Amino acid sequence: MPTVTTSHTTQEDPAKVWETLLDNESYPSYMAEVQDITVLRWEGDVRVSKWLVLLKGSELEWEEEEFVDHDRRRIDFRQIDGDLAYFTGYWQVSVDERGTTVELHVEFDIGIPMMSDLLNPVAARALEDNSRAMLAHLGDRAGTAAPERQR
Repeated sequence: MPTVTTSHTTQEDPAKVWETLLDNESYPSYMAEVQDITVLRWEGDVRVSKWLVLLKGSELEWEEEEFVDHDRRRIDFRQIDGDLAYFTGYWQVSVDERGTTVELHVEFDIGIPMMSDLLNPVAARALEDNSRAMLAHLGDRAGTAAPERQR
């Protein structure tokens, strides 16, 4: 199963980066790749969100269940409905001598077995490109009051 792991390191305060990461409904205002996110429910440390993301010009839509661990600054997620056959992963905020790092790890299956050898590498590259851009925007947003993206 294809996996994509990307990270972005910033000098911003980890608490601010975590706060910015948690506010996923604001992502569309400063991430061109993210068209819409709606939190459908948030009970305790479990949140369900609906996502609409552009991936190389195509819309990818899903609902995910997210398990938020404030102490570890980690969000584990798994698709519960959506366009891919399988989509799971985590966001992790950590601190070391380089600064504050946000990591996004994704495992996925596009769900077309006969085409997986051809499509999975293409999808993995597209997901990696999107993930890198999203993490860079997240790091920038944590450090500034970025203006909202024009729709």
